[in-house]
Amino acid sequence: MKKVYLDNASTTAMRPEVIQEMTKIMTEDFGNPSSTHSFGRNAKTILELSRKNIAKHLNCSAQEILFTSGGTEADNWILRSAVEDLKVERIITSRIEHHAVLYSVLALQSDYNIQVDYVKVNEDGSIDLTHLSNLLADEKKTIVSLMHVNNETGTILDLERVGVICKQYNALFHSDTVQSVGKTEIDLQKLSVDFILASAHKFHGPKGTGFAFIRKNSGLQPLIFGGEQEKGLRAGTEAVHQIAGMAKALALSYENLEEERNYISDLKKYLISQLEINFPGFRINGKKDDFYNIINITLPFSSDKTSMLLFSLDMKGIAVSRGSACQSGSIKPSHVLKEMLSEADLKLPNLRISFSHYNTKEDIDWLIESLGVI
Repeated sequence: MKKVYLDNASTTAMRPEVIQEMTKIMTEDFGNPSSTHSFGRNAKTILELSRKNIAKHLNCSAQEILFTSGGTEADNWILRSAVEDLKVERIITSRIEHHAVLYSVLALQSDYNIQVDYVKVNEDGSIDLTHLSNLLADEKKTIVSLMHVNNETGTILDLERVGVICKQYNALFHSDTVQSVGKTEIDLQKLSVDFILASAHKFHGPKGTGFAFIRKNSGLQPLIFGGEQEKGLRAGTEAVHQIAGMAKALALSYENLEEERNYISDLKKYLISQLEINFPGFRINGKKDDFYNIINITLPFSSDKTSMLLFSLDMKGIAVSRGSACQSGSIKPSHVLKEMLSEADLKLPNLRISFSHYNTKEDIDWLIESLGVI
């Protein structure tokens, strides 16, 4: 049976070069990077070179890159420390954030009774920046937490503009950049952002590792206590093979960025053209020119096909999703689409389709053909 993977916003296949790099390190450089003997020193060198290489691609200091288990840990760490240690009195976020942010904010609100304000979301899924400015006019010590690229719709936040707004009101700015690191340029010297983060498995690296960018002198304190790893801010022996794999994956992603972005953009345009021909009543949830590797669509099918849509496609070997994989077992409608669609439209079949450079036009043809017989 033909297999078609179109769920790259959930996770990506590792590049062969990344697997080779990790295999070499697991075989030859298995020392603990905190050990002082040669095995440990070799591992430490790999660790710090990885940190330096990641920082180079984001134009920041290597000392500002801290390794984590992924984006969820980094979101939790940044928001919790902002409240506990930086004495933030208010969090401004939106209702279309990843649950790593939304649930962290709810827990902090419960634990510390801090003020939480939700910025308005426009019908196209974009953030109402005028409303954000109005909220920030109240000069409480605030952290703004807004994601760069929405993981369900691909809606893009203007990081530069939001950074300027936050700086104007002396607010901290945290952005979940899990969907954008490795897929678009991010220059941290030009952006007024205090915290960003990444998960390696979103850019063809291994699962279970990621990093946080913590702007120098932010004052952030540890979430996990123990040893003195990661400048004393994140205890626990570092997974050197995973971190090196992440650094390799990021380097390859940026080396091939222009070519792969153009290729994937063409695939997205091809999908849209085929949908227009075969399903003229379909709608894009968001904007056609949102992030190049994600599209969220509502199909002109009856609502009774909604519950079986993913199953039917899976039976034909096609992997897509209705939203975040972190809630894929839920029968509830997407919390992101709830902010954008009417109750009637929420009941209709919707799909998130997300591409990588491993996809082909033949994959899209098979998806269109399979949708035609559901």
